[in-house]
Amino acid sequence: MNPTLAIVLNLVAALVVLGFLYRQQKQHASFTVRVFTALGLGVLLGAVLQGVYGAASPVLKTTGDYLDIVGSGYVKLLQMIVMPLIMVSIVAAILKLRNASSLGKISALTIGTLMVTTVIAAALGILMAKLFGLTAVGLTASEAEVARGAYLQGKLADAQALSLPSMILSFLPANPFLDMTGGRKTSTIAVVIFSVFIGIAAHGIADKKPELFVSFDHFVKVAHAIVMRIVTIVLRLTPYGVFALMTQVVATSSYADIMNLLGFVAASYSALLLMFGVHLAIVAGTGLNPFRFAKKILPVLTFAFTSRSSAGAIPMNVQTQTQRLGTPEGIANFAASFGATIGQNGCAGIYPAMLAVMIAPTVGIDPYTAAFLVPLLAVVMIGSVGVAGVGGGATFAALIVLSTMNLPVALAGLLISIEPLIDMGRTALNVSGAITAGTVTSRVMGETDLAVFDGDGDGDVDADAKAA
Repeated sequence: MNPTLAIVLNLVAALVVLGFLYRQQKQHASFTVRVFTALGLGVLLGAVLQGVYGAASPVLKTTGDYLDIVGSGYVKLLQMIVMPLIMVSIVAAILKLRNASSLGKISALTIGTLMVTTVIAAALGILMAKLFGLTAVGLTASEAEVARGAYLQGKLADAQALSLPSMILSFLPANPFLDMTGGRKTSTIAVVIFSVFIGIAAHGIADKKPELFVSFDHFVKVAHAIVMRIVTIVLRLTPYGVFALMTQVVATSSYADIMNLLGFVAASYSALLLMFGVHLAIVAGTGLNPFRFAKKILPVLTFAFTSRSSAGAIPMNVQTQTQRLGTPEGIANFAASFGATIGQNGCAGIYPAMLAVMIAPTVGIDPYTAAFLVPLLAVVMIGSVGVAGVGGGATFAALIVLSTMNLPVALAGLLISIEPLIDMGRTALNVSGAITAGTVTSRVMGETDLAVFDGDGDGDVDADAKAA
């Protein structure tokens, strides 16, 4: 078949699916149903395309480039609203606080939950590596894997230059306008801190210049309403983005590479699922229904799974917490923002811990001794601070852990062929951890709206869709 005609037919098939998803929206199908329909249709179309053309086909690559307009375009729209959302939501939340001690408690509970769950995730990763007998000894490297190893070796100096004090300093917004562009790996946290300063400063003029405070408060409310409306508009595009992203992932995955490293894939997803179970247990421990919690966060986890971007999931993360779980906006934004940078359970917990115990035997170290495991867990917890919530964050976390433990970092390149598949699950777990931290913090603070949590609504996305 003529390649141009093949590409046209592929795109027509994709447009038919997008049309079907649009019809679902017009018929007021629930947001959850639309997202999972998009996921299923993306898997189906991706499998058909790979079966017809093969993963390396030029036709498939060109088709993917056009699908990328929908998939990556959606992710870019989400990234567009991350910084405005964080800023106006946190400033608005602080203006509502009665005292500053609440801010300290929210921060401590959120960060504490993220750090503790990261250590638990690392322990589960180590356990699964042991049960599945994973080791890097005897693994062979292709040309691509050798190149990946050399790339990681080149990045080693950056990882070794990091220290906990330097990581903490990197959170401070020396140039808040640069951080609003997302110009640094820790820009998200820097914007949170800058927004906190604005909120506290506004509180300081409430008594001295009440007329100015009222004007500023009104401005923030207007800005907040506009930003939240933009969030709603963009989130209504979620099913289309999920479909395009999933189609590309399935169509371009190498099933042969997955089968060659099936043990690592199985061990990774076993650890991810177990850690998700830990999240549910933590939520249940606060007195909330874990099954209702799981059902309500599935759409955002689906997006995180397909997009592989913790930072890109922040708007949907916040919307899920506020509109479905009854968490106040301030806490939701803190949890989503910190969770995209600090204590990522999948990328900074499970993944580097599994790599460390796999690689240790190649240099004659028994990884299942207390002398190795205790320092490893400590390094994982500290190293999880400041991991960027974008693609590549897991690689950087692994470099920090492996270099600190004096293990050869180049061997991590042996897993490059299945990296996208593993990264999908890791990102979903990162987002689940952030939502869990927000839910726990809200519950402990006594701020959770139980009527919203116990309700069956799909949130503002569907409400607006039905009103349209």
